[in-house]
Amino acid sequence: MDVFLIKALQLILAFAILVIIHEFGHFLFARIFGIKVERFYIFFNPKFSLFKWKPKEYAKCLSKNTPYDSELPAEAKSEESADASKPVEGVEGVKSEEAASDKKKKKKGFWNDTEYGIGWLPLGGYCKIAGMIDESMDKEQMAKPPQEWEFRSKPAWQRLLVMIAGVLFNFLLAILIYAGIVYATGEKYVTFKEAKAGMHFSPEAQKIGFKDGDIPLTADGKPLDNPLEGRMEMLQASRVEVLRGTDTVTIAIPEKFLFRIEEETKRGETPIMFMDYRIPTKVTQVMAGEGAAKGGVKEGDLIIAVDSVATPYLLTFLETLPGHDNQTVNLTVVRPRGAAVDTIILPVALNAGSKMGIGLEVDPSAFYKADEKRYSLLGSVPRGVQMGTEKLTSYVKSMKLVFTKEGAQSVGGFGAIGSIFPEKWDWIAFWNIAAFLSVALAFMNILPIPALDGGHVMFLLYEVIFRRPPNQKFMEWAQMIGMGLLILLLLYANGMDIVRLFR
Repeated sequence: MDVFLIKALQLILAFAILVIIHEFGHFLFARIFGIKVERFYIFFNPKFSLFKWKPKEYAKCLSKNTPYDSELPAEAKSEESADASKPVEGVEGVKSEEAASDKKKKKKGFWNDTEYGIGWLPLGGYCKIAGMIDESMDKEQMAKPPQEWEFRSKPAWQRLLVMIAGVLFNFLLAILIYAGIVYATGEKYVTFKEAKAGMHFSPEAQKIGFKDGDIPLTADGKPLDNPLEGRMEMLQASRVEVLRGTDTVTIAIPEKFLFRIEEETKRGETPIMFMDYRIPTKVTQVMAGEGAAKGGVKEGDLIIAVDSVATPYLLTFLETLPGHDNQTVNLTVVRPRGAAVDTIILPVALNAGSKMGIGLEVDPSAFYKADEKRYSLLGSVPRGVQMGTEKLTSYVKSMKLVFTKEGAQSVGGFGAIGSIFPEKWDWIAFWNIAAFLSVALAFMNILPIPALDGGHVMFLLYEVIFRRPPNQKFMEWAQMIGMGLLILLLLYANGMDIVRLFR
């Protein structure tokens, strides 16, 4: 399958899951407090929908033995209005019986009164909550007297919970995913202190003072252990301590260093991003008929030199090979022989791409002691909370850089997000990325910008403090301005993706 299609499918699936969970948070809390949710849509549906369904109307069609039509709700509403206008006959006992029946209907209608659908524009999703100024800008509804089942008729604390529910559910989703990953796969990594040969550092990292062989110790005083989080902690720190030989060396990290590393990676100047483990060059596979097989290379060989160039580490070997197209090189290999080893020189013919037909070990745990942890179902939850919190903290720290010139240039849209998914479908990688995006979505939505959840929360807090809601006209204008800003940001971010394609 085409790489672009695989990445696009992963992006759409992840986006759909995040939108459903976010909007379900709003929906659930709204319905718990008796607020009517008119629509629940995945993706936006200007002009038309790919699919829509209203359980209440579908049930009516079944009872009348008529085909379901998505346009029936308007007719049904008029029927309901007609039924509601009929005079109630009988004694008070009948009224109380009807009241009980209405209560029962309300309970059954938790899901039934909402129209569910899928839009054609995959830029988000929405819940249209009755009696609320939102992206639907339903001024006609807001001009009518408030009803008890509308958002605006509920206490401020209930409305506040409805608004933060989407953000809360996104964060809880991230925690659930991280907990599921560590429960299913556990964690296995080589700590920095166990990497006795230290780390390789990219050219940009070496420019600010790092040297190959350095072993990271702390970032802003915080001990570094787990490399999964350690790399980002180092990039976001102001100072990093490393062990160099027997000395502890402090390296100052420039404020915008992260962007320099990103640019270096995009330029393809180095196969590593910032740093990686220094590991030996060990052959794990030899392809029949290729230069290595013909030259006598075997699985388990350690390549320590190419011609006269020493290649004690994998990255050195990978940097040495290019430029030897269609040439024969002399590989010096160390080959285990029982308790002893042999050092052998083998002539190996390379192809047009300076390749010889071998597979190489890339897992540091093949050479260094690894920490391996397995988690029980209950034990995975605290680790999921920890991972979610760490990702949120890291994301918040990186957001301050967005407001710099370099940060504005690095902003990306759907193309940039899609590019972080792997080229081959990998469920563990997919869920890891989905969890991170869920954290990012939670943070972005809680920003105090009108049209985002954070904007609504800001106005509700104003109401709680000053004991009166903001002016409705002001709210409508704020909503429109907020929507305009978001659309501009969306256009800018995706425009930057297009610009990068032609660079």
